[in-house]
Amino acid sequence: MSDLETTLTILDRLIAYPTVSADSNLELIAYAAGHLEDCGARVTVSHDPSGQKANLFATLGPDVDGGIVLSGHTDVVPAQAEDWSADPYRMHRVDGRCYGRGACDMKGFIAAVLAKARHYAALDLKRPLHVALTYDEEVGCFGARQLVEDLKQSGRRPSVAIIGEPTEMRVIEGHKGSYEYTTCFHGTDGHGSEPDKGVNAIHYAARFLSRLLELGEEMKSRAGEDSARFSPPWTTVQAGRIEGGLARNIIARHCNVEWEIRPVRVEDGRIVKEALDAYCREILIPQMRAVSPEADIVTEIIGEVQGLTVVNDNEARDIVTALTGANLCDVVAFGTEAGLFQALGMSVVVCGPGSIAQAHQPDEFVSEAQMQACLDMLSGLSRTLETPAG
Repeated sequence: MSDLETTLTILDRLIAYPTVSADSNLELIAYAAGHLEDCGARVTVSHDPSGQKANLFATLGPDVDGGIVLSGHTDVVPAQAEDWSADPYRMHRVDGRCYGRGACDMKGFIAAVLAKARHYAALDLKRPLHVALTYDEEVGCFGARQLVEDLKQSGRRPSVAIIGEPTEMRVIEGHKGSYEYTTCFHGTDGHGSEPDKGVNAIHYAARFLSRLLELGEEMKSRAGEDSARFSPPWTTVQAGRIEGGLARNIIARHCNVEWEIRPVRVEDGRIVKEALDAYCREILIPQMRAVSPEADIVTEIIGEVQGLTVVNDNEARDIVTALTGANLCDVVAFGTEAGLFQALGMSVVVCGPGSIAQAHQPDEFVSEAQMQACLDMLSGLSRTLETPAG
């Protein structure tokens, strides 16, 4: 069986595990652990506090620093079966495309890595090859945060990480951060005919959103040379969901706003957060409490994942551009786990099969041509692994 057919057989198996972020990924992790152990890897599985999710970190080769990490997240976004042409949790191959939830985001990359593990195990590795599989990337990169902390505690010091998010095998050397929040407005209810006697949480949420949009406009003026490669070339803010109230004639007691910042630079995120905090603390909350002392505004941090910073000295970039034949590297607006690995002192790039345009969509797919390109890159990585880290 060819490398491609072996990889697609594994991908079929991975897609069949419905690892939506809200659910467990333990069956997939157990499968990957067994596969890697059969290849001779030393495998560590670490669970989240609930015990229902886990990361996997596996090593082939010598127990030394300077290894190369191939990393992917195991969770996927939900799939509504009625929006799909076929069962989203069963891989379908049609006209050179492999359809299924997670096919490109990012079980295709994971399948390719697992398929190449036996090949790596047969080499005389001078640098370790590490496989990192994480949970809950889609909802805040919680698994990667735990994995990075575990690496700190273990004393392992890999030097390179390749994050296999779908980039159509383009080499991505930088991306924006991803900060996600839920702001909860707590007011008091009452009859809609006497709105001044209650604290309408929706009304205060609307004022909060208005300030959020103002700050978003202000961020456009902060675009500079260091952000020119991004699209758009400034820090963005946006609200993705609002929920509150019971009926049109009842003063809304509660309202929740889910919103995000995608900062080009850390300072921009701080500016937006501090401005919103001051607006709530100095203006909105005092006005709310003038009617009801119990009224409040509370913001929950869902996740603050830093971006991947473009750096001049980047071994990961040099390795992957040589393997893919890329003449140029790019930056993207979407977030990944890459910044967490970079913060650990590693050189990092993002490069994987499939297009981000298919991610999170009905009839998500990865093409067989993209999978073959990924396998070619991973095969070429052998030469780097057989050379001591310098």
